[in-house]
Amino acid sequence: MDRRTFIGLGLGALVPWCAPSWTSATSLENRARARSLGIVIGSMQPGPFNAITDVPGIQVGHVTLVRGDGPLVVGEGPVRTGVTAILPHGGTLSREACYAADFTLNGNGELTGVGFVRQRGLLAAPILFTNTSSVGNVYDGALRWMMDRDPGLFDRGDRIEPIIGETWGDFLNDTAGRHVRPEHAYEAIEAAQSGLVAEGCVGGGTAMRAFDFKAGIGSASRIVPCADARYTAGVIVQSNFGRRDQLRVDGVPVGREILDQMPERGGPRKNKSMLVVVATDAPLIPVQLQRLCKRVSMGLARTGAISSHGSGDLFIAFSTGKRVVLDQPVDAYALNNRWISHLHQAVIEATEEAILNSLTMAHSMTGRDGNTYHALPLDRLVQIMRAHGRIE
Repeated sequence: MDRRTFIGLGLGALVPWCAPSWTSATSLENRARARSLGIVIGSMQPGPFNAITDVPGIQVGHVTLVRGDGPLVVGEGPVRTGVTAILPHGGTLSREACYAADFTLNGNGELTGVGFVRQRGLLAAPILFTNTSSVGNVYDGALRWMMDRDPGLFDRGDRIEPIIGETWGDFLNDTAGRHVRPEHAYEAIEAAQSGLVAEGCVGGGTAMRAFDFKAGIGSASRIVPCADARYTAGVIVQSNFGRRDQLRVDGVPVGREILDQMPERGGPRKNKSMLVVVATDAPLIPVQLQRLCKRVSMGLARTGAISSHGSGDLFIAFSTGKRVVLDQPVDAYALNNRWISHLHQAVIEATEEAILNSLTMAHSMTGRDGNTYHALPLDRLVQIMRAHGRIE
């Protein structure tokens, strides 16, 4: 067995010291992506993988930590958490940056490290998703990875930081135990690869839910024709928001028709946040990328989300269309705004579909104190969608 297999890299396998000990409520149901069920969102075509990795150069990696059952013992578990890493390209990010922008729809959450993005309009570091208590450890591990690849990181005067986003997964996870360590962040970045993206209960999305169903990581993409060129827009989400009655799938009020299989045991469920990364190979400058960030809100709304008072709805977008070598002159160019609406539509559609994939790919999971999130029942989803004429 090679090292990559041993430490659980690739598409988000469990690292060996975190082998699962699931109860029957966390057994792996047969899961499928929304499009495989016949649910087609919007009118634009997805890329080959229907994922953010359809944008050339983008890589995604996960480390997933699942260990223990029963009553919570702080520091011991049960553990339901992890890290998801997104790399804009395979080069040295701190030397070859991408144009970027961010947008906060509702700010009760954390997206650490965006100062450089806001000040310079550039992304020069990996982006990672995790749970609320692990931001510091993930930052530490990501910064170590950056320094290993660029020992002169702090010698050039640039204030470059990894970007770490979090959502609250305490219903299933020993949050106070802070089980995500710096080495897990490092491994998630090392695990990053192109191609298929693992979704559902993986990486930073392991403990998360949406609309009172189990959720987690989801991704989708769209091909964007602009005159004689074809670009790709891709989205990856960490879903952790919404009440059951709000859930809409392609406009159908699915949540109102599935009133059972609510979360079991535990106290109030305060998980209300959403992390979204948008990537495109279209040559966009920061002001255009922020416009894409704002369109994420519309895709979110199409699933029924309202961005509640306690929610951290935090979005970041970047373009791989032009790499910027730091501290050197840049021959800047950008897509004409006559085509920007096509990218707006792509982001809206891909966001909506990525959220649905985060639901349809997640399996039921039991965590601390026997608390359980049930998976969205796919057979009933298909029946409802067929009854409303959305599936033939």
